[in-house]
Amino acid sequence: MKNDNAPLEIHVHGDVPIKPGTDIQAIQEALKPLWRYAGARNLSDGSSSLYEEEPGIRFDSDVSRLQMCWTVRGDDDFRMVMEDLCMNINDLSAAGAQIEVTFYDTEFDDEDEASGTESRDDFVMLFVGPDPGAIMQAQRDLLIHDVVNMMERHFDGSELSGVVAEIDKLFSQRFDNLVSSLELGKPPRGPGGNGGGSGHGGGRRPRHLH
Repeated sequence: MKNDNAPLEIHVHGDVPIKPGTDIQAIQEALKPLWRYAGARNLSDGSSSLYEEEPGIRFDSDVSRLQMCWTVRGDDDFRMVMEDLCMNINDLSAAGAQIEVTFYDTEFDDEDEASGTESRDDFVMLFVGPDPGAIMQAQRDLLIHDVVNMMERHFDGSELSGVVAEIDKLFSQRFDNLVSSLELGKPPRGPGGNGGGSGHGGGRRPRHLH
């Protein structure tokens, strides 16, 4: 495993539908960036999380789903792992899905917070899928879920159909632009694409988001 004195705890959380017939060897190869980062020799050795209460990395072949609730100690170099991980999972995924990565600064304490020092906490949302259209669908579904949940505090759900329609227009335009630019084989760019979106500030995030 990574050094116990590493400055970050990194939590990876996702539930990805996998193409039927995919075997565990293919899953192991796709997840190599994760288990190698953890210092393991194979997926079996590296699938356990830093925290016993977390299920770690599991592949349920009966329903063809990859489930990740896994924490490892590390540093900012994990960001290089994320791109390889997404590209590998894209090849095996059956539909679009999101993967959440939380960086938790283990060296940040109450005194740092009181002094106004900024922690290294961060949160990145990644999207994977078999093609750009599936990735955009996952982005669209998450955005609509978040927007509707927020607006339902003030409006009835039946009043929000116009908002949903406008979001659909934005994603349709993005997809059309992607096709017309002959970049259909590349992941979508910009915030929320395969590179995900991230942000600091706004107070410390909880250690785990679920």
